[in-house]
Amino acid sequence: MINFHYESEFRLTKETKFSDWINRIIISEGFVTGDINYIFCNDEYLLGINQKYLNHDTYTDIITFDYRMGKLLNSDIYISEERVSDNAVEFKVDFSEELLRVMAHGILHLCDYKDKSVNDSVLMREKEEEKIKLFHVEH
Repeated sequence: MINFHYESEFRLTKETKFSDWINRIIISEGFVTGDINYIFCNDEYLLGINQKYLNHDTYTDIITFDYRMGKLLNSDIYISEERVSDNAVEFKVDFSEELLRVMAHGILHLCDYKDKSVNDSVLMREKEEEKIKLFHVEH
């Protein structure tokens, strides 16, 4: 089950559309949806998570905690809507498009896609674009 939680003023509209899309991403990669929690927060909240659990003292747009059991995906995915907003400006895209990219990014990490090397980053970007297109497909 896909759940959305909010630790800030930000709210998704049409949560069902987002959960249907995330399910399609998971199925398209050959995995099964378990308990996926998206937690939307601000920069300071996510910085605290980054410091406490990952010993990183930097702002980030997303942190994905992987609790996978085989092909069953379980995760807590934290997203800073402030970072998403800043990134949208930096990359000259709409906030909604950048939000989809980041949401897909977290799921793709759970599906074993990495982004530390140049080659891995290129593949990750291709997969993100592929999955964003799924959002615009009605089922």
